[in-house]
Amino acid sequence: MAPAAGSVNATPAAISALLAKFGDADADIRYMSLNDLDKILRSGAQGFLSNEYQICAKVVESLLKTLDDRNGEVQNQAIKCIGSLTQKAPADILAPMIDRLSTLKTTNAVDNSIPATALRTFLTVFPRPVVGVQPHRSTQDAYSAVSKVLIPRLVGYVVLPHGVRTQISPPPAMLEVQQDNTVDHDALDVLIELIRCFGPLLHDVEKKALQKSTMAIFNHDRTSTIAKKKAVSAISLLTLYMSDSLLSSFVSNILESFNKPNLTASQHRLLMTMLASLARTVPKRFGIYIKNLAPFVLDPLSEEEYRTALQESADNGTVDTESEEVREAALLALESFLLSCSHDMRPYTDDSIQASLRFVAYDPNVAAEEDDDFMGGTQEDADDEDKDQAEEEEEEDFEEEDGMSDEDDASWKIRRCAAKALHAIISTRSNGDLLDNGVLYQKIAPILVARFQEREENVRLEVLSAMTTLVHKTSDVTSTFFSFAGELDFELASVAELRSRKRRRLGSDATLFESPVSSVPILGFQSPENSPPPNSGPRADLARLSSTILRGISTLLKESTPATKQSSIALLRKIVIVQLGGLSEHFKIIAGPLIEAIKLPSGGSYSQSVGTAASASSGKLRIEALQLVCAVCDNHSSVIIAPHIPGLVSATVIAAQDKYVKVSSEAMIAVESLLKVLTPPRSASAEQINRKFVEQLYDVVLDRTVATDADVEVRQRALHAFGILLARDSGQSKANVLSNAQIQKATEVLLDRLRNETTRLSAVKAVNIFLNSLQDPGKTPARWMRAVTLELGAQLRKANRVLRGASLAALRDLAGNPVALSHLDVETIEALMGMLLPLVSADDLNLLGMTLVILGRLVRHSPSQIVDQSLTVALCGIIITPLAGAVLDALLLLLKAIGEQGIGQPLMQSLLQDVGVNGDAAIVGKAIGTLLVAGAPTVGVKLDDFVRELQSAPDDQRKCLALSVLGEAGLRMRSKSPLEPALFTNYFNSKSQSLPRAAATALGRAGAGNIQTYLPVILSATSQSGSSQYLSLHAIKEILQFSSQSKADLSPYTRQVWDTLLAASQAEDNKAVGGECIGRLAIIEPHTFLPLLKKYLQDRTPSVRGMAIQAIRFTLSDSDEAFDEVLRPMLIHLLTLMLNDADLENRRLALGALNSATHNKSDIIFPNLTDLVPLVMKESRVKPELVREVQMGPFKHKVDDGLEVRKSAYETLYALMEGAYSRINPVDLFDRIGDGLEDEHEIQILCNLMLTKLVALDPDETSRQVDVIVERYRSILTFKLKDTAVKQEIEKLNEANKGVLKVTLLLHDTLSARTSSGSNPPSEKWKGYWDWVAKEFRGQLASVEQEMKSQTAA
Repeated sequence: MAPAAGSVNATPAAISALLAKFGDADADIRYMSLNDLDKILRSGAQGFLSNEYQICAKVVESLLKTLDDRNGEVQNQAIKCIGSLTQKAPADILAPMIDRLSTLKTTNAVDNSIPATALRTFLTVFPRPVVGVQPHRSTQDAYSAVSKVLIPRLVGYVVLPHGVRTQISPPPAMLEVQQDNTVDHDALDVLIELIRCFGPLLHDVEKKALQKSTMAIFNHDRTSTIAKKKAVSAISLLTLYMSDSLLSSFVSNILESFNKPNLTASQHRLLMTMLASLARTVPKRFGIYIKNLAPFVLDPLSEEEYRTALQESADNGTVDTESEEVREAALLALESFLLSCSHDMRPYTDDSIQASLRFVAYDPNVAAEEDDDFMGGTQEDADDEDKDQAEEEEEEDFEEEDGMSDEDDASWKIRRCAAKALHAIISTRSNGDLLDNGVLYQKIAPILVARFQEREENVRLEVLSAMTTLVHKTSDVTSTFFSFAGELDFELASVAELRSRKRRRLGSDATLFESPVSSVPILGFQSPENSPPPNSGPRADLARLSSTILRGISTLLKESTPATKQSSIALLRKIVIVQLGGLSEHFKIIAGPLIEAIKLPSGGSYSQSVGTAASASSGKLRIEALQLVCAVCDNHSSVIIAPHIPGLVSATVIAAQDKYVKVSSEAMIAVESLLKVLTPPRSASAEQINRKFVEQLYDVVLDRTVATDADVEVRQRALHAFGILLARDSGQSKANVLSNAQIQKATEVLLDRLRNETTRLSAVKAVNIFLNSLQDPGKTPARWMRAVTLELGAQLRKANRVLRGASLAALRDLAGNPVALSHLDVETIEALMGMLLPLVSADDLNLLGMTLVILGRLVRHSPSQIVDQSLTVALCGIIITPLAGAVLDALLLLLKAIGEQGIGQPLMQSLLQDVGVNGDAAIVGKAIGTLLVAGAPTVGVKLDDFVRELQSAPDDQRKCLALSVLGEAGLRMRSKSPLEPALFTNYFNSKSQSLPRAAATALGRAGAGNIQTYLPVILSATSQSGSSQYLSLHAIKEILQFSSQSKADLSPYTRQVWDTLLAASQAEDNKAVGGECIGRLAIIEPHTFLPLLKKYLQDRTPSVRGMAIQAIRFTLSDSDEAFDEVLRPMLIHLLTLMLNDADLENRRLALGALNSATHNKSDIIFPNLTDLVPLVMKESRVKPELVREVQMGPFKHKVDDGLEVRKSAYETLYALMEGAYSRINPVDLFDRIGDGLEDEHEIQILCNLMLTKLVALDPDETSRQVDVIVERYRSILTFKLKDTAVKQEIEKLNEANKGVLKVTLLLHDTLSARTSSGSNPPSEKWKGYWDWVAKEFRGQLASVEQEMKSQTAA
C-alpha cells in the first residue's frame, strides 16, 4: 500500500524511497507513488534538490518510463510530476530533461502525444518573461536549456552555439515535413507553447529559424489543413516578438508569395488567413504594410471576379470550391484589416464597401437577374410606400427556401463574411465619419435591408446585427435615454439630469435640493410629442429608410426562426429609441407577432453555431419583446397603442408571473409603461374602457409585490409600478382609476414593504413618486401618512447612504406637498424633527442641502415645533463651516423662513455671540443679513447696529463681518435700503489685506438691490486706476450676477458698463474678473454684445482676444434659453476662431470654453463635433518647438510650455467622450490616449480616467486597442525612481501605478466577460501582461480591487 502523503518527508531520501515503486505491477501503487512524489516536490524547499544531481537524474529516468505507461492516469500524474520537478531541480538538469523528452518514443501508451504534453508542461511552469523587465532567474535558466536543446530539436540544427565549439548534430527536426507529407502536430503545439512562454527572450536568429521551419510547413502543398492552421497560430505569436526589420522581411516574403505566377488557390487562401491573423495580432505594427497588402486582399473580391463566378455557375451549374474558399478568406482578411487597422484602411474605404456589398448578395443558386436588385443603381427605392400588404403575405417562407440550396453550396459562408465586413465598416467608421456624410445609409443600409430576405439563418442574423449597429450609432448622443432593461433607475437619472443643469440667472442654486426628484418627467409619463425628424443628418437618413426596414422586419416576425425574431425585435427597439417613435404607421402589423413572442413559454432553446448573433432562447426573445413594448409605449401616442391593449396587457401579465426572473422583471417594467398609456393624462377619453385593463395590471403588480417566492428584483420593480399607478390615480387629473379599496390595499402594501429590509429602498422611491403627485386629500388617510413619515425618518439612521438620500428626497416632496403636510400632527412633526436634526451637519453636504430644504418647508408649516435651541445650535455649527453653492442657498432660505415667522431672535443672538468672527465673514454675514431683513424688528438688532459696528470695530475681522451683513441686507432691502455707497467705498483704500475685497463684494451686493443709486458710483470708481478699479470690477460682477433678481432695470447703463469693462480689462490683473463681467453683460443683452465679442476675437491684440474668449466662456454656464437662441447660430464659428488663435494661452482658454460648452450647450456642440474634435486633438500632441531647456544652477531642466494646453485638450476630450462618444472617431481617440499615457503625470491620470469610461462605452474597440495600452502600462509599472527621489516623486509614482492597476482590473473583467460570452479571446500580449501584473503586483492589485468594491458598494 502506498504511503500516506503526511508520512513522507520532503527530503531527497524520501524521493529515493519512492523510485522503486514506479515500476510496480499494480497501477494503483504506481499512481499513488507518483502522487506522493508530486506532493514532496511541491512542499519541499526551493533548493532542497539543488545539489542532488544523481537523484534528479534517476527521477527523470523513472518519470520517462512512466510516461510510457499503459495506464492513462499514471501518465497524467507523471506529467504533473515533471512540472513539479522542473521547478525544484538544479538548472543543469533541465537541458538533459528536454533532450530526453523531445526524443522519447512511446511504445505502450495509447496516446502518442504524451511526450509533447510533458514538454509543454515543462515550458509552462516557469514565470513568463515580460518585455522590458528582467526575467526571473529560473526563467533565464529554462530559456538557456530551451535554446540549447529544444529549439535545435525543433528546427533540426544548432541555431546558437552557446560557447560550445564542437556541436553534435541534433536528431531530425520535429517540425520537418516527413516523406509521407505528414507533420508532427504535437511539435507544432510545443512550438506555440515555446513562443508563448519564452517569446520575449528569443534571439532574432532563433525567431528567424523558427519562422523558416514553420513557413515550410505552411507552404508545403500536402500538409494537412490542421497543421497549416497551427502554423498560422505559431507565426502570429512569433510576430509579437519580431523586430521591425524581421517583421518587414516576413511581410516582404508574403508579398513575394502573392506575386508568384503559380500560386494555387489553396496557397492563396492560406496567405489570406495569415494576413488576417497578423492584423489581429500586431495591428499597430502591421498597419504600415496595409497599402501593399490591401490590393491583394481586394483583388479576389473585385467586380470582375464576382461576374466571372456568377457566369461559371450559370454555365456549368457548379461553383469552383477552391475559389469560393479564397473569397471567404479574403473577406475574413478584409474584416480583420477594417477592425484592427481601420485608420490605415481609409484609402480603401470605397473598395471595401463595394466588395462587401457585392458579395453580401452573392448566391449562385439564385438567378442572375434577381441579383441585379442588389447591385449598382438598381436598388429598390427605400421610400416606396405603395407595396400592397398582400404582397408581403405572399413572400415565400424562409424555411421553404432552404430547399433551393444544394447541400454542397457554401456560398452562404461568403455572404456571412461579407456581412461581417460591412459590420466592421459600420463599427469603425460611424463616429462622425461615414455616418455624417450619408455613405452608410445611402450605400450600405439599402443593401442590408434588401438582404433581410436572406434564406440562410446564419447570414440573416449577421445582416440584422450590422443594421442594428448602424441604427445604434445613429443617435447623436450616447446614453441619452433611460435604460429599458432597468439598469438606470429613473430617480437616479433624474438626479443626474438635475445635477447636469448649471445655475440659471433666474434661479438659485438651492433649486438643486428644492426641486423634487420626480419633477423631471419620467419617460412616457405624458403623451410624447410627435416631432418631425431633422431635415438632414443620420437621423433624417434613418427616417427615410424606416418604412422599408419595418416592412422587411414585419415579414421576419411572421415567418422566421426565434433567433431571427429576437434580432429583428432588437433592431426595432433601436429604431424606436433613436427616432423617439417611428412605428406609428406600422405598429398594427408588428403588434401581433410581438404579442405572440411575449407569450412564448420560457425554457426552450434555439441556437445555431455561428456565434452570439445566432443564438437565441425563448427567454431572451421574450425579454427583447418586452423591452420593445416599453419603448413603443414610452415613445408613441396612446391612440397608436390602444387597439392592441387587450393583447399586450394579457401577454405582459402572463410574462410578469413567469418563473424566469429576467422575464418577469422585464415584464414589470412593461407593466409600468402600459399603466402610463392606460391612465390620464394619456388616455383621459377612455377611462371606463381602460379601467378593466388597469385592474388586471393592478392585480399582477400586487401579486408580485407580496409574493414570497418572487425574486427581490421583481418585487422592487413591482413597487415602482405601484408608485406610478398611485401617482396617476391621485394626480391633477383625479382619474379615479382605482377604487378606494384598491388604494387602501396598495398603500398598506407600500407601508409594509417600507418596513422590509430587502424592498425598503424601492418602497421609498415608490412613496416619493406618489407623494409628489398627491393632490386629493381623500386618497390617503392621515394615519397612513404619519406612519410613512416616521418610517422615512427612521431610514435616516441607516448606514446605507443611498437609502438615506432617497428617504430625504421623499420627505422633501412630502414637506413640499400641502395635502401630505396637512395630515401630519404635532407629535409626528416633533418626532421627524428629532430624526432630521442629526443630518444638520457638514459631514455630508448633499444630505445637508436636502435637510435644510425640508426644515425650511416645515418651519412655514409648524414653526414652534421646528425652531428650538437644538436647531439653533446645529445651524450655528454648520454656519462656521465653509459652505457654498446650493447648500448655502438652502441655508439662507431656511433662515429667511425662520425670520418671516418672527421667531429668529434666539438664533440671531447665537449667531452674534457664538459664531461671530469664528466663521467665514462672507458666509456668516449672509446668514445674519438674511435673518436681519426677514425678521425685521423681531430679531433684536437693527441695521444701524451693524453700521456702528463697522465704524467702531477695533479689528478687521469684525469690520469684514459687518460689511458682509450690510451688503446682504442692502441686497434684500432693495430700494428701501438706507445705506449709501460711500459706506463701502471708504474702505477701498484700507491697508488691510481683507477689508477692501470684503467692501467691494458688499458694495456689489448692496448695489444689486439698488442699481440706480450704486452703479454710477461704482462706474466712476472703475474709471480710476490701481486697486480701486480692480475692486470696482468685483462690485460690478456682483451686480451683474444678481441683476436679474433686482427690480431695477440695468438696461440704461449697459453700454456704459460695457465700455468701462473693456477699458478696465486691459490691465493684466483685471483680465479674469473683467472677462467674467463682460460675459455676464452679454447674457443680459446678447443681441447687442455677442456680435461685438465675435469682432474682438479677430482683434490683433492677443490680450483683447483672450478677454473675449474668457467672456464667452462665462456665458456658457450661466445663460438661459433666450441667450441660447442668439448664441446658437454663431457658437461653432466662435469656438473655431478661438481654437485657431495664434496665442498659446488663448488656445488654452478656448479649450476651457469648449469644455464648458460641452457640458452646458451640448445640443449645439455635439452635431458639429466633426469640425471641433480635430482642433482639440491637434492641441493634445506634444510640440517639440514648445519644449525648451532652462539652466538651474549646474543642472539643465526641460520646460514644456505646451503642457497646460495639452492638459486642457485632454480634459476637453474626456468631456466630449462622456457626452458624445458616438461622434468621435474611436481610433483617433485611442491614438491620443496611447500618446497621453507616455506624457506627463497629470495627462496620464486623465487618460486612465478616459479608459475607465471607454471600457464601458466601447468594449469592442477597447479590446482591439488593448495591446497598445498594455505596452504603455508596462512602461509605467516598470519605471524605477532614483535613490535620491523626493517624497513628491514617490507619491506621483504610486498614484500612477494605482491608476494603471485600476484600469487593468477593469480591462480584465471586461475581456473575461467578452470571452465567456463568445467573443474572440484576448491577445497573447494581454495574457502575458495580466499574468505578470497578477504576480508582481499581487498585493497592490488586491488593495485596488478592494477599494473599487468599496466604492461600488457605497
